[in-house]
Amino acid sequence: MKAYTLSSLLLSALALALAARPDAGSLDAATIAVQELDRVLSLPGQPSYSPAFKQYSGYVTTDEYLGKALFYWFFEATDKPDEKPLVLWLNGAANLLFLDSPAGVGFSYTNTPFEKDPPGDNSTAHGSYTFLVRWFQRFLQHKAKEFYIAGESYAGHYIPQLANVILEENKKASKENYINFKGILIGNAYMDGDTDLWGIVDSAWHHAIISDNLYSDFQKNCNFSLVDLSPECTADISQFTALYNIIDIYSLYTDRCELGYPDFNSSFSAQIGRTSSGRLDLMKMPMGYDPCTQTYATEYFNRKDVQKALHADITGMPHAFSLCRNSISNAWKDSDLTVVPVVKKLVEAGLRIWIFSGDTDARIPTTSTRYTLKKLGLQIKEDWSPWFHRKQVGGWTVVYDGLTFVTVRGAGHMVPSTQPAQALELFKHFLANTNLPSKPF
Repeated sequence: MKAYTLSSLLLSALALALAARPDAGSLDAATIAVQELDRVLSLPGQPSYSPAFKQYSGYVTTDEYLGKALFYWFFEATDKPDEKPLVLWLNGAANLLFLDSPAGVGFSYTNTPFEKDPPGDNSTAHGSYTFLVRWFQRFLQHKAKEFYIAGESYAGHYIPQLANVILEENKKASKENYINFKGILIGNAYMDGDTDLWGIVDSAWHHAIISDNLYSDFQKNCNFSLVDLSPECTADISQFTALYNIIDIYSLYTDRCELGYPDFNSSFSAQIGRTSSGRLDLMKMPMGYDPCTQTYATEYFNRKDVQKALHADITGMPHAFSLCRNSISNAWKDSDLTVVPVVKKLVEAGLRIWIFSGDTDARIPTTSTRYTLKKLGLQIKEDWSPWFHRKQVGGWTVVYDGLTFVTVRGAGHMVPSTQPAQALELFKHFLANTNLPSKPF
């Protein structure tokens, strides 16, 4: 699969204090010393007017035998960090922890060739769990805080799978390794191959991106519930992807970056035609709204002074830092066709679950998410209603029994990038477990 790095695949952390947890003032000298080794004092180009906060970055070994270590970047909240909840943000007002995952992405590394130890959904979930256990051992002051996982895009796989691992491991975990896990928040998420792909096609037709003839051909030639696609369906997909080489699939109504953009069509077509699993690869393209920042980010993180400041690339990787690595995509060994059964299990476990969707995304459009949610078969408690950000409608919401669905009006694939104020409103209410505003304010 196309793998995400610091700018498109993140682990983030936000922290809410519990009475029984150790705080920074009660840590022993050895623990503080280990944390200080990862302390980032400043970054090249960091504005002098930046708000005051602590940040740490470094590596956590997740597999000694295979030589795997994941790179993280952690930011404490600017205001009362000991009183904020902890959230794992997968794929980018609190404590933030970014993670390059799986091993081999960004600054994370593995000493074992992918041919001998191929990456996949299952190994990524277990590797992320191992990272969390060991990261909490390093940062004990965050250990007992309420913990949430949030993210977007292919995190629709990563988050439910990691959540399931945490639930299962918590059943047998010692007190030292128990994670105070409370809920998940996922946006524009790839969760079900069949409904997500039909949602992409239907949305493209409704937004006048594809012709009536191509739409009819999709309906005639494609069965997205199958792993292997017919040659006719593959040809239809090639026509479809060509159209998104001239507009931004991640944010339909914003201009494309003029500094250059990855060739959507060639990447798409190459993955489809490679093997019989191309149908799954089709959904694992880069899933980030990144019209121009990826060029800046790649250049910045390849600077040696930046890497030194972040304690990164300590092994001298044989390749440059990049936002996506085709070698990981080509080696990816498992990707479930659907995670709907896993999401059902999480609902039954009583976790707080919010699913959100930027409504101008064409990569995993709102249509796809609505189709997928129908498969859960949950009872509706509060039907389609507007929610507000200040004086304007921020989007729409449906409250199910055990799950809340929220749209974000005018947002693309990466909601915080295109509608940051609405995204912050959404995150605040998720963490507070309160309904979004139903009236202007």
